Amino acid sequence: MRFVILALAGCVVAKGQTPVKKSVPPLVQELVLANHILAHEGVLDAYGHVSVRDPKDPAHFWLARHMAAGTVTAADIIQYDLDSKPVNADASAGYTERFIHGEIYRARPDVMAIVHCHAPDVIPFGVSSVPLRPVYHMAGFLEVPVPIFEIRDAAGLTDMLIRTPELGKALAQTLGAKPAALMRGHGAVVVADSLHVVVGRAYYMNMNARLEMQAISLGGSVTYLDPVEAQKTGAQDGFERAWNYWKSQVK
Repeated sequence: MRFVILALAGCVVAKGQTPVKKSVPPLVQELVLANHILAHEGVLDAYGHVSVRDPKDPAHFWLARHMAAGTVTAADIIQYDLDSKPVNADASAGYTERFIHGEIYRARPDVMAIVHCHAPDVIPFGVSSVPLRPVYHMAGFLEVPVPIFEIRDAAGLTDMLIRTPELGKALAQTLGAKPAALMRGHGAVVVADSLHVVVGRAYYMNMNARLEMQAISLGGSVTYLDPVEAQKTGAQDGFERAWNYWKSQVK
């Protein structure tokens, strides 16, 4: 019997046989899920992105093509090198600000996942003299002061986007060894040693910013976490309980 092989929507089908889906690497599946979680929880909207370093090849990372996080599928995930160039020459160039990811991974071998977000509650802390400080035990990972990237210092007056490796490198220098940095008038970048942790940090950083603004608006003095309290609460459980909850919501 002669078989006719058809490639349809990621499946390989032989006439008379049951379609078999091509396997999606678990890391790619997790990255798709991270995109959906961050969109569902309001950390990412039509803009912003999340990436993960390839643990088998630290010189490569995975990031979706240019699209809203909530619509990402496994077919949209592209592998990049640290120059933020697609490994597959036929792949899309992807996000304009992919250099955020490539340059931070280059500068920080400890970082395994990155979120760049425009979460509205963090914006005021990047444009005012009021520092973002942990008021909530779930945000104890925040290091004081949270650095602020001023793009004018690196490139003068721009459209605020990290469009080049040079700007990505400047942002990575502002971030330094810290878990997060604000970007004046733009948003924030958050890093971690795993995808689950970076999602948790991005979510609770935004929540902490909202809570801090609410506390300040009451008009009295604000009691922030003591550095020892922050150190003791910062790790949480790797945000695994939160991840499992968020996963249940998007599925």
